[in-house]
Amino acid sequence: MHLLMSSIKKNIAVICKYALRPDRIGGMDRFYVAFDAAVKNLGNDIEWFFVDVKSFDFYNDLKIHSAQGGAVEQCFLNRASSNEVKYDVVITHFIELCTPFYKSVKSLGMEKTIAVDHNPRPLNGFPLKKRLKNKLKGILYSKYIDLFVGVSQYTVDNILRDYGSFLKNKTQRIYNGIDTSVYKSQSIKTSDKKRFIVVSHLRESKGIQDLLEAVRLMDSGLRQKFTIDIFGEGPLEDDFKEFTAKNNLSETIKFHGSSSDIPAFLCDYDYLLQPTYMECFSLSILESLSANVPVITTTVGGNTEIIKDGKNGYLFSAKDILALSQIITEIVEGKRAIEEETRNLIEEKFNLERMVQDHLKYIA
Repeated sequence: MHLLMSSIKKNIAVICKYALRPDRIGGMDRFYVAFDAAVKNLGNDIEWFFVDVKSFDFYNDLKIHSAQGGAVEQCFLNRASSNEVKYDVVITHFIELCTPFYKSVKSLGMEKTIAVDHNPRPLNGFPLKKRLKNKLKGILYSKYIDLFVGVSQYTVDNILRDYGSFLKNKTQRIYNGIDTSVYKSQSIKTSDKKRFIVVSHLRESKGIQDLLEAVRLMDSGLRQKFTIDIFGEGPLEDDFKEFTAKNNLSETIKFHGSSSDIPAFLCDYDYLLQPTYMECFSLSILESLSANVPVITTTVGGNTEIIKDGKNGYLFSAKDILALSQIITEIVEGKRAIEEETRNLIEEKFNLERMVQDHLKYIA
């Protein structure tokens, strides 16, 4: 599809169930800034609505409205109904699909609504009651969404499965992309020990508890030959730290909290570990591969659309602790190794510029 933008100036609103924080500048933050600049470059106006905002220079050029920790959907509706501005295009990120909110948006005279689905599904799918509810919501409210965007083929398939196959003609896939220039890359690792990194929210669905158990099962002598640095925070952080201390794993596993400096040092690691149960299309995986760091992750969501087992990482079934333990063991013992460059795939297929241009196509 060619990029054809109308010569008529448009007012665009982007609503994100996302908080802006200076200690967490990741792939989506960079997309927001790049998309903002691209939209303005085409002569349009754009405003942003976030759940919460801590001001910092990275976002200086964006016109931002904060819900101050409340419902970002209501924050937008309050402004849109105040007659201060009329929006032509409304785009949502991380917002639940097919809800009365979209009906409210359309009732305010919006020309186009675009819903971008980043939301992962449970490992074993939704329970029957939830599936039936989603089908009903699809019938009642999908008419108020002009375009559904899935960030992976997995996501597209689940939109159609959840809300109805009749949405196929107005559902598109746009892969997430990253700014590869941000991530330093090197091919030769100098550490005597194998170094693994985790970049993750510390909640149950990310599977970090499985990683801790996989390490606990290893021989203590083997554990002295590698380290795991965990970056992130979340509701299970204290539990994970307690488990690590109780099982004498503190020399192997270190917790570092959130960091905005990961692009600078990610390349110093040998592998990224991501034992997740739920994933749409992981920016952490793209970032790691961009730094020439292979990824060990599960076969859930869009992971298999990026990771090819034995080529740019290793795959295992979610919750298979023994398989994860074996993969790490064989890497540490030198029985497995990824020798190919992993960065080229990201530069060619999953780059930020491509992501921005693909999104711009649909606001004409």
